[in-house]
Amino acid sequence: MKKSIQIAGAPEPIGPYSQAILLDDTLYISGQIPIDPFSGNMKTSNIQEATHQVMKNIQNLLNEVNMSFDNVIKTSIFLDDLNNFNEVNEIYSNYFNPPYPARETVEVRRLPLDVPIEISCIAKR
Repeated sequence: MKKSIQIAGAPEPIGPYSQAILLDDTLYISGQIPIDPFSGNMKTSNIQEATHQVMKNIQNLLNEVNMSFDNVIKTSIFLDDLNNFNEVNEIYSNYFNPPYPARETVEVRRLPLDVPIEISCIAKR
């Protein structure tokens, strides 16, 4: 059974989608951008701040269904500038333990609300 996950600890969707969908034991987290869900402020003064905020938003969604980053099996990272790859990698690696999830990182021309980073993921119990 498909269940929509909507929490205060992640940004409100800016379109017709759920923050996450839980289907059986698999959680599909929509792309998270660096919005502080509590203040509504963009956290984009630098790529480090933006990446941490995105990861916090993901963590809050994982926590909602009693999962952690250890449950994440796949991530997709979208960057508006691939020159930020190393900084993002450094921060990203602090949230995971080996074995790391499968992943792709791609540079895109533009992201919603002109943010520098968006990350989506899939987690499984």
